[in-house]
Amino acid sequence: MNVLEANGISIHWREDGQSDGVPVVFCNSLGTDLRLWDALMPHLPAGFRFIRFDNRGHGLTEATPAPYTLDMLVSDAEAVVEKVAGGPVIFVGLSIGGIIGQALALRRPDLVRALFLSNTSSRFGTAEMWQQRIDAVEAGGVASLTEAILDRWFSKAGRHAPDVALWRAMVERTPAAGYTGCSAALRDADIRGEIGALDLPVFALTGDEDGATPPEVMRATADLIPGARMEVIPGTGHLPCVEKPEAYAALLNPFLKEHQNG
Repeated sequence: MNVLEANGISIHWREDGQSDGVPVVFCNSLGTDLRLWDALMPHLPAGFRFIRFDNRGHGLTEATPAPYTLDMLVSDAEAVVEKVAGGPVIFVGLSIGGIIGQALALRRPDLVRALFLSNTSSRFGTAEMWQQRIDAVEAGGVASLTEAILDRWFSKAGRHAPDVALWRAMVERTPAAGYTGCSAALRDADIRGEIGALDLPVFALTGDEDGATPPEVMRATADLIPGARMEVIPGTGHLPCVEKPEAYAALLNPFLKEHQNG
């Protein structure tokens, strides 16, 4: 296992692919760890170095007391991109990973050559919604939200597949501080007024059954970014890289190859 010491915490990361290839950094969603991308890895092209990491308070990355801010999470990603990947990278972010990617590209355009935004937004829901989730976790633990989380994550066809039990376990093993900390970051983050300044290639996608960032939400963000392209993967929810990794790769791989040389 690989550990990066940065920003006062130990960040868990993993590398796959070609060690001297163009670096691609993957950033996970709320309630998941770097295994989010496991099913996708076999479908990715040669010639790239694939780096995954667990966000603060998720997986094997250290949890610090809540609340967190978007700036804190961006600083963690910045450390991975700068110290592990060596930047500039193609950044792939799903859900909270996507807003981290947007904010990182705004802060450090020298570190991000292209941005692949998956099932994300520049503003997630309302402050009241996030506060209710934080309160629920503080009162009853992350498990109190599991059913609603899985409903948002998966399509109707995929909701009761056998492997959903594994995703349930992943969610419920997320430290409460990590879940509420990142929820607080999403509660307070709103970069809709900033992302029009992004000046890099951007591709956006979501699932047509995504209960967290449905197509109209993803479209609202994509429309704010000059030149951004967007696609919708049918029959998938919030985690299309899990439900339909081949379809996901069919959109991601051409984007990777298009921007392999900067």
